[in-house]
Order: sequence, then C-alpha cells, then structure tokens
Amino acid sequence: MHMIPKAFRRKESLAPWRVPQGLRRWGVFVLLLVLSLGLVVAPVQAQRSGVPWPVLLQRGLEILQWSNLSDRQEVQLGQQIHQQLLGREFQVHNDPDLQQYITEIGQRLVGVSERPNLPYEFTLVRSPQVNAFATMGGFVYVTTGLLKSVDNEAQLAGVIGHEIGHITNRHVVRQLQQLAVAQGISTLLGTDGSRLNAVVIELALRRPRSREHELEADRSGLNYLLRSGYDARGLLEFLAKLQGQGTPPTFLSTHPAPQTRIVALREQMPANSSGGGTDPQAYRQRVLSRLP
Repeated sequence: MHMIPKAFRRKESLAPWRVPQGLRRWGVFVLLLVLSLGLVVAPVQAQRSGVPWPVLLQRGLEILQWSNLSDRQEVQLGQQIHQQLLGREFQVHNDPDLQQYITEIGQRLVGVSERPNLPYEFTLVRSPQVNAFATMGGFVYVTTGLLKSVDNEAQLAGVIGHEIGHITNRHVVRQLQQLAVAQGISTLLGTDGSRLNAVVIELALRRPRSREHELEADRSGLNYLLRSGYDARGLLEFLAKLQGQGTPPTFLSTHPAPQTRIVALREQMPANSSGGGTDPQAYRQRVLSRLP
C-alpha cells in the first residue's frame, strides 16, 4: 500500500463546505461580497428557476466553500475512492516488476508537473480494455490492455502524462463543483455523504469529460513528456494508431475524437521534437514478455 507522506497524514474534515480556520481578511471581504450579491441576484434567479432564493443562496455559499478543498482533503477522498475501486471495480495485476515499471514512468512525469508533492500512486489493473484513468489526489490507473496496445514507452508515458494532467488541473474536483452548482452539495453527498464516492467513480470511469478538460490534459501530458526527456510524439502517435481502429477502445469512448486531439497536439508540438522511450524491442522485452 502506498504510504501517505507525513504532511498528508493529519486527519482533516472531508466536508469541503466548512470554511477553514484563519480565513484572511480579504477572504472575509469576498464572502461578504458574495452574500451581498446573492441577496440581490438570488431572488431574480429564483423566479426564473422556480427554486426558493434562500436555497440558491445557500448553494452559492456551499460552492464557495467546496472551492477551498485542500490538497489533504483531496488526497483523503482519493484514498477512499482507491480502496473502493480495487475492492469492487478492478483487480490489481500482481506483477511487482510491471507495477514498478508503471510507477517509475509516472514518478518521472510527476517530477516535472505542477503538483509534484501529492502522494501519487500508479496502479496496474487486470483488464483487457484499453484504458487509463485518474480520480483525485494523485491516483492513476493503467490497464493491462493498454500495455498491450502501445508500441513503446514514450506512447505509454504520453497516456500516463495525460492522466496526471487531469490531476494537476483538478478536473474531477472541478466536475464536482459543477455538479454541486447544478444539484446542491446535499444532493451530491446524499444524506450521509455515502453518495460522493459513487459520483467520483462515475466521473472517472463512465461519464465523458468536457472537451476543454481533455484538451487541457493533453497539453499537460505533452509538456510533461518534453520536460522529462521522453519523445513528445508518443501521445500523438498513440492517438493516431487508435484513430485507425474501427471501434474506439474504452480509452477514447469518453474522450473527444482522436482527430481533434491530434490536430491540437500537432499545433503545440515543438519543431524537431525528439526524446527517449521509442525503442519497441526494449518495450517488448520489458513489458510484453511478462503479459499473458
């Protein structure tokens, strides 16, 4: 089990709507401003939506507090989701060498990311689906089906870098904020908070992310490849390979069309880009020879 660094071990409330202690004066000013605007705007919005304006105002305050979700709270939520995923959705592929290989690639990319201090955990799961996904707090998952589909380490690093990009850009947290805006936090959590885990799993595995989030994760993944010394064409080459398949694999079923992403990546690709991780024979010997 991945050990959480000391900085993340202190138990902290998972209720993101609780305003942190020591809120600074400017924060109080912003809160008062939101309250004042809410008193003016909420009745108008209530008339349009049919929702009582006190409910709208409370919902706005909840969203403001949810936006203060700390790294520690995000990691704790991610740990809960991780335990549930491995208990109900996936089985870990118990090959320590392959698991170490995935971790080495992931940590190399994390080291050049915008959030390197999260306690990232990279897990190889047993599944024929061509897939990779991330939840929140540093938890990334790669399927054995994906390992069989890529041609070299740079392509695999491109996919992992894309998933790290979802974490560094806090895409799941931002999706939860949007759901809270639409539904209210009490609806999002359920009566006892038990619904939140199911919602996060739904967002990570089955619900399409926005075009904006996917292209943003692609940009982040490309930057991580460049900074870490991998051939930056890895992600682009893998997307081009998948584009030629008749039925898109799971990895693309909840993503924008490969061609859209390929065009965007080509526009961002530096001229004469080069790097390591492109040897298909080395990849076959290190990875494919260990998979059934």
